[in-house]
Amino acid sequence: MSTKTTQWDAERCAVTADPLGHQQRRAPRVGQRLFRVWSSVAPGPRAWRGAAWGALMALAAILLTTAYSLFAAAGPVRFVTGTILFLAAFALAGGLATLVWRIFKGVPAFYIWVLACAAAAFALLGLFALPVLTGLLTAGVGAIIVASLLGAGVATLARGDRQETGKVRQAIAVAGLTLGAAGLVWGGLWLLDDGSPAVTPPRVNAQIAPLDMPDPAQPGPYGVRTLTYGSGQDRRRPEYGAGADLVTAPVDGSALVERWTKLRTGYWGFGPEALPLNGRVWVPEGEGPFPLVLIAHGNHAMEDYSDAGYAYLGELLASRGFILVSVDENFLNLSPFAEGLIIRTLKEENDLRGWLLLEHLRVWRDWNATPGNPFYGKVDLDNVALMGHSRGGEAVAVAAAFNRLPCYPDDASVRFDYGFGIRSLVAIAPVDGQYKPAGRETALEDVNYLVLHGAHDMDVVSFSGARQYARVRFTHEGDWFKAALYIYGANHGQFNTAWGRKDLFEPLMRVYNLEQLLPAEQQEQIARVAISAFLEATLRGESGYRPLFQDHRRAQAWLPDTRYISQYEDATTRLVSTYEEDIDLATTTLPGGAQAGENLAVWREQLVAAKWGDMGNHAVTLGWDAESATARYTIRLPERGLSLSRKSVLVFALADANEDPTPETKDVQNRGPRDPIDLTVEVVDSAGEMARLPLSHIASLQPQFEGRIAKAGFMSPLPASEMVFQHFEFPLADFAAANPAFDPADLAEVRFVFDRTSAGVIALDDVGFR
Repeated sequence: MSTKTTQWDAERCAVTADPLGHQQRRAPRVGQRLFRVWSSVAPGPRAWRGAAWGALMALAAILLTTAYSLFAAAGPVRFVTGTILFLAAFALAGGLATLVWRIFKGVPAFYIWVLACAAAAFALLGLFALPVLTGLLTAGVGAIIVASLLGAGVATLARGDRQETGKVRQAIAVAGLTLGAAGLVWGGLWLLDDGSPAVTPPRVNAQIAPLDMPDPAQPGPYGVRTLTYGSGQDRRRPEYGAGADLVTAPVDGSALVERWTKLRTGYWGFGPEALPLNGRVWVPEGEGPFPLVLIAHGNHAMEDYSDAGYAYLGELLASRGFILVSVDENFLNLSPFAEGLIIRTLKEENDLRGWLLLEHLRVWRDWNATPGNPFYGKVDLDNVALMGHSRGGEAVAVAAAFNRLPCYPDDASVRFDYGFGIRSLVAIAPVDGQYKPAGRETALEDVNYLVLHGAHDMDVVSFSGARQYARVRFTHEGDWFKAALYIYGANHGQFNTAWGRKDLFEPLMRVYNLEQLLPAEQQEQIARVAISAFLEATLRGESGYRPLFQDHRRAQAWLPDTRYISQYEDATTRLVSTYEEDIDLATTTLPGGAQAGENLAVWREQLVAAKWGDMGNHAVTLGWDAESATARYTIRLPERGLSLSRKSVLVFALADANEDPTPETKDVQNRGPRDPIDLTVEVVDSAGEMARLPLSHIASLQPQFEGRIAKAGFMSPLPASEMVFQHFEFPLADFAAANPAFDPADLAEVRFVFDRTSAGVIALDDVGFR
């Protein structure tokens, strides 16, 4: 046997025994070949220098032309100075980038690869945690640095060959290991800690009589039974599969959804053309008929089912004589697996969520009319309410709009024939604007509307439901009303027991401040009180509960001890100034009136800003300062359009703007905690008789609720608070009591006099009478 043959056989055996090693040896060879090819065609040093000078000349021409456009009009001296500074800024930026490149050029490729993977991971996580993006990046980069110090120190000291390592490198390794260990301990404790407790805002309550009504959160007289209905073939949910008490036919929703993936179909066993109608039902034991209430959950991991999380509401409402259905729409929810790490999420699916609610109502209408069905004659379809949480909160508004339409706004070939007796909507921490019918915001008319939102919501961080609240209109007098309750300490998830106190997923929640949240049972209690009272008032006509929404303090005995801001408007309200009609600050919304300001440091009408985006309505912003003469804002009422009497009530909405009226004269950074705001409300009749009452006659104005959702203030780029309006009601009879000569029927002017708090800025909206 020849030597050459023997060598070939040995190499072949080595490859067979160690194929991975063979591949590793081949990789450098491929790289060497590519390097040789590049070396044969790459420009030489002289060519690179020439290319650099050419590129520099082009860049200089661009920058000099730009500098001339920016600075030439300011005169020769400023032109030269500005141009030099302008060019120096870009030269410095280029120098820093070059320095970073030279530093990283010496870093091994393996570490660069790890950093690139980390950057990709943080980018993905950042899509879910934009409100605390700064905190996420700080914690993530900190974790990489600490782990790098630990790894480098251990690897260096574990080599054992101290002479080769050198004393200096050993000392650096020990220092790095020490810093890394300290960072690990401190950082671990910080991450495991839930954050800092909330600082409760000051109480602004005045004495007010409680409601003389039974506690709406207490169980009613009915026994409760539960059941489920569904397709009968659900491969994931036995209660909607073989365990379903009633079987429903699937519906075709393919016209209302995009980007449904095959992976989603593979998980559930159906596509958008065969969507199941699944529901979990709590039923009163009695003859009926009972009002029907449907609740839709929001977006959550679709594999972690959400529909069972409203059992606490189902048990309560059914005991009080309502049929409650928790609708299963988990198949529309987020799935990192089915959506390829959210690369292909469902597009604007909230119209489909709303449409499915109407298809559920169609089933209930059929059951109610079918002899032999267990719900035959038991459902009051003239008194229907839809409730929704998060995306479900927007879906109920969409459903109410679709209910009165002949066809789908985005495709007339999809016909509608619903017309159900939907009287009331409840939105729990809803989103807004994720679906816009025909590209427009969803507007509603003549429907009762309640929205609940937490000041510490870590998912829907702004009071988005205020936008839909502003778009609910009443076209004629009736018993319609809308109300809002903004809750200090409430988050997004604790309205659903399946979601809990973590509004997102780990490890993102390690950056959020969980310590300031209300206990889950208290947040559920708030939902019980508000929702039960609202449904009693709007579906059963129990008008005694309506004052709860006009002033939440009337329910102090039932609500947990936290802070609330409430809003209210009903169909009997005649608004004089809404600030929506034009850009003229001197005119009222109701034609014929006038508005004027005196000694105001701030007077402007503007779109109300939110933590994220805006509130969807305009208001007038008014500011005053103690160093000026007494400031006031006057609304001169139109001579026509109002019919007032001693029984009439002056209504308006106020919000703390959290501004300094003259920031240029003060160090606003060092101001202390802010106190409630008080002012004087004056009314004047045509004869000149004036009556005055302090705002605190009803209540002082609550400072903005600061919901610091991150563990440290710098970790969120968003404001910690936003303007949320508080509803105020001043009976004209109270003014007449203050000045018996004042004639409410002849009211001519309403004034807001800023004489009780030395300085401040407030927003005023929706001034009118009821």
